[in-house]
Amino acid sequence: MTPALADANNGNWQTARRWAGLLAQDYKLALSARWQGGDEDVMIALHARRSAPSIAAWRAQRGAAPLVLAMTGTDLYRDIDHDADAQRSMYSADALVVLNTLGADRLPAALRERCHVVLQSCPARRLLPKTRRHLRVLMVGHLRDEKDPLTYLRAAQRLGDRTDILLDHIGAALDPKLGDAATACMAAQPRYRWLGALPHGTTRKRIQAAHLLVHASRMEGGAHVVIEALRSGTPVLASHIDGNLGLLGRDWPAVFEPGDDAALATLLARARDEPDMLAAWALAAERRAPLFDPETERESLLHALRTLPTPRRLDP
Repeated sequence: MTPALADANNGNWQTARRWAGLLAQDYKLALSARWQGGDEDVMIALHARRSAPSIAAWRAQRGAAPLVLAMTGTDLYRDIDHDADAQRSMYSADALVVLNTLGADRLPAALRERCHVVLQSCPARRLLPKTRRHLRVLMVGHLRDEKDPLTYLRAAQRLGDRTDILLDHIGAALDPKLGDAATACMAAQPRYRWLGALPHGTTRKRIQAAHLLVHASRMEGGAHVVIEALRSGTPVLASHIDGNLGLLGRDWPAVFEPGDDAALATLLARARDEPDMLAAWALAAERRAPLFDPETERESLLHALRTLPTPRRLDP
């Protein structure tokens, strides 16, 4: 169960599509935005709150049939604190999946033994040579409050006198006011470009070509764009939140406090002015990248499913 299908092109859909591909050789699968009833052996649901109606219907009609719930950013770091539907979903699950190594810390102690860490993955891409004429910075994420695009915009404005730092921004304006802010920033800061929503393949090429990816989110379950950057050899400059550090590691060298645009701007300037620092960040990315191999993600998913009563597998 995924609360969004292909037309949404968001993180939940991308996760659901990838998991379906990773598990297809072992299980018969179907993707749906809402469970309509049936005799399936297992439900894998994404997002505690948004999938709550399907989870409740599954329990009502299928009784003790196995249920796996994958906790995404907004439910793990917000909804389970106060939303009754999200809480019911969480306690209904036989197994819980979190997408970063620190995610289990947010769960009630009684549920942590049900929890599995599944680090998302993507294919590796070769490291591209980068120009020395300028520093090309990229932020990727739809413009909504959780992604905190305003911190990136304010940092771009602080760097208005730096002609050698170019800042690109990919993502649809899910909040029209944030889209207006991005448009205004482009007018005031010619080195900042808001490119809007781009196809996934194009976005990956831009990540691969950038010197540095900025991930400014104030709330994340485990952003796939961070993984895509690491698997492309592009270092990540990230907000200091569990959803980022649970991917990058507690000792990740390139971090700033959420919302601190002054610190972000300072680090971007140093990345341009101190080549050894950027090289150290790139080395950290290279060392972290193998954790996000597709076969590792597949084995983590299979392990979570093997803790459940045995579902029907494909015939050999």
